[in-house]
Amino acid sequence: MNYRMISYIIGWVLNTEAVLMVPACITALIYGEREILSLLCSMGVCLVFGIPLVFRRPANRAYYTKEGCVTAALSWIIMSLMGSLPFIFSGVLPNPVDAMFETVSGFTTTGSSVITDVEIVPRCIIFWRSFTHWIGGMGVLVFLIALFPSAGNIQMNLMRAESPGPSVSRLVPKVQSTSKILYKLYLAMTLLQIVLLLLGHMPLFDALTITFGSAGTGGFGIKNDSMASYSVYCQVVVTVFMILFGVNFSFYFLLLVRRSLQCFKMEEVRWYFGIITAAILLIAWDLRDIYSNVFTAIQQAAFQVGSIITTTGYATTDFNVWPAFSKTILVMLMFAGSCAGSTGGGMKVSRLVILLKTIRRELHLYLHPQGVRAIKMDGKPVEQEVLRSTNVFVITYIILFAFSVLLLSFDEYDLVTNFTAVAATFNNIGPGLELVGPAANFAFLSNPSKLVLIFDMLAGRLELFPLLLLFVPETWRKF
Repeated sequence: MNYRMISYIIGWVLNTEAVLMVPACITALIYGEREILSLLCSMGVCLVFGIPLVFRRPANRAYYTKEGCVTAALSWIIMSLMGSLPFIFSGVLPNPVDAMFETVSGFTTTGSSVITDVEIVPRCIIFWRSFTHWIGGMGVLVFLIALFPSAGNIQMNLMRAESPGPSVSRLVPKVQSTSKILYKLYLAMTLLQIVLLLLGHMPLFDALTITFGSAGTGGFGIKNDSMASYSVYCQVVVTVFMILFGVNFSFYFLLLVRRSLQCFKMEEVRWYFGIITAAILLIAWDLRDIYSNVFTAIQQAAFQVGSIITTTGYATTDFNVWPAFSKTILVMLMFAGSCAGSTGGGMKVSRLVILLKTIRRELHLYLHPQGVRAIKMDGKPVEQEVLRSTNVFVITYIILFAFSVLLLSFDEYDLVTNFTAVAATFNNIGPGLELVGPAANFAFLSNPSKLVLIFDMLAGRLELFPLLLLFVPETWRKF
């Protein structure tokens, strides 16, 4: 284990986090809020720990998959600890567990909250809270790769550890160039959404924070009713961009380089839009007697479907009171998630497609034991390593999910609340059902239950294994 290299990268993460607090400080200056002192103190703490770690470049450059996973897991934990300081110092969330819950929820783009009245929170803290979504959406390590040159093996191992999906590939030969392309696409789409929301007469502060939430597919609302009080135009814009940010960014890259036929061959993207279309139509049909006209039913269904499958978590209505059929579809979408290589969470559509094709192959082998049938994605055979990792991921996912629900049961709340609380945090969605529905929050849970959900949010964002490796003794052996 190359401890010096790991600490060096974590040092840059802390320094970068301090710089990323500057926009929140500017917000405090604009609104004349004294909470700027909380942000400045937090920045100071980040720099006090970060600068010494990067003072000397490590001589040993050996860096493998193990180091990449440990760096990713520790970076996200330490980044969340430091990111919680503004909440604690300002007194918005004096309980460290609550502050950590809110910050982890932000960076992992979950959107679950313990703040009961968000409208009384200072604007600069709200800005930082929403900005954590944008930072975590594409990943802070991917951001560092784009900024600072380093050895190719270091860059690739970091990207593999942090990027979501069963496999990670480069858009171009150089990993750093890939990171730059991803962030350019991310920034361009973010700016476009801000402009469109401003055209809908949304205030600039609202447009920025709402866009941070939909770009990172996080969903921290800045109003107690989330998105319900905004115009239909703004809701439609957010719906479209939530869905667009849930698409594999490779799709946009292929569009930009004018290989349109190749990008439309991406099977995962076709499944993704197919699932969304089917879910919208089914829920709109189920809501036909609740809303005054079919267009309102489709618009409301589209917003919630887009919000849940992309794991954003915004809400325009309390879908906890919807019919059971619609709520069941939304819960199923929680597990499906968005595309690999997007800012969304969940199991990822690509994994579900691979699993379905695996089941289909097994049924074929029952009928034709001597037959040979390869599993293909986008017309290419799926490597055995990807199939193995997908199966192991699903098994691990089920075990951790079941154990988390069991631990939450000690709080003596109903099963639907416990189940959907874990589903909402493990899949980085935000709201669940019953006591953790879109009109409620997670403040009522005990500190031990919140710690379980903090673990679930981090594990879900890091695709389980980087975080689990921290608990394996062999990981920490030097050689």
